[in-house]
Amino acid sequence: MPLPDLDSTVGASFGLEFDSVVIKQITEVSGLKMEQDVIELKQNTADGRYAIKKLPGRPKAGEVTVTRGLTKDNSFERWIKDSRFGRMTAARRNGAVIVYDHEGIAIKRYKLINAWPKSLEIGTLKAGDTSVLTEKLAITYESMELD
Repeated sequence: MPLPDLDSTVGASFGLEFDSVVIKQITEVSGLKMEQDVIELKQNTADGRYAIKKLPGRPKAGEVTVTRGLTKDNSFERWIKDSRFGRMTAARRNGAVIVYDHEGIAIKRYKLINAWPKSLEIGTLKAGDTSVLTEKLAITYESMELD
């Protein structure tokens, strides 16, 4: 059986989509992962030996951080206000982190289920600095699916 062609992909840009609104100016995504508990089943085999089996357990919730350059767009601020004031029905949303290739075509989507913003961090404000101001949004989610 021949091995599959494993052509690695370079993520040229990233996007964040919630409520059919796509923000394509994401410069960095970190912490994106799917994880689940591991259950150890300790038992004796038919011949009397002690054995440990590892079984998949419950999926774990996750947290992802997205970074973008600071703009006039206040969608991050509006979203975090909902969670800060306890309006969790409005704050919990389904969305996706999208990876684009160099031509702007979406090559991978990571769907975030029941996601809401945990924190918003503005980059260092320093007079005379020529670096781009950034904002980092930490988003917690209950589960992640691959599209």
